[in-house]
Amino acid sequence: MNKITGKVWNFGENIDTDLIIAARYLNSSDPEHLAKYVMEDADPEFAKKVSKGDIIVAGENFGCGSSREHAPIALKAAGLSAIIAPTFARIFYRNAFNMGLPIFELEEASEIKETDEVTINLEDGTITNNTTSKIYKFTPIPPFMQELIATGGLMEFAAKEAAQNKGN
Repeated sequence: MNKITGKVWNFGENIDTDLIIAARYLNSSDPEHLAKYVMEDADPEFAKKVSKGDIIVAGENFGCGSSREHAPIALKAAGLSAIIAPTFARIFYRNAFNMGLPIFELEEASEIKETDEVTINLEDGTITNNTTSKIYKFTPIPPFMQELIATGGLMEFAAKEAAQNKGN
């Protein structure tokens, strides 16, 4: 997975984990259950409108609030392929990679509009807005974290490592 292409959904600043997945739905950690309610308090119809491969572009401090892992699980299960924002809450940043959800810090994220299509190139650290042809540069994700994403998250990565080491 060297490139990610998808349609953009915009959300504002300080989107906290309660807006991503409301506490009333945390009685289950089943990804399919969580996906039905993703972003419901920010946009009640979002789970019905989002398509596999879509990308959220948000403002500063995406994923602030509680440290629940349910937030990146819900986003990934809803089919979102990536999140782009100028900054992320630190614990959300780590949880997203642990769950296999790629996130990208881009200072100019506000320039990307809803329904634009973007392509994220993980190798060269660029995001191309295919609608406007503008190219943005971001700091590439370190190779280890790219491997976490490619294997589907930390649990899958650990299982792969254990299977490889079993033969040694």
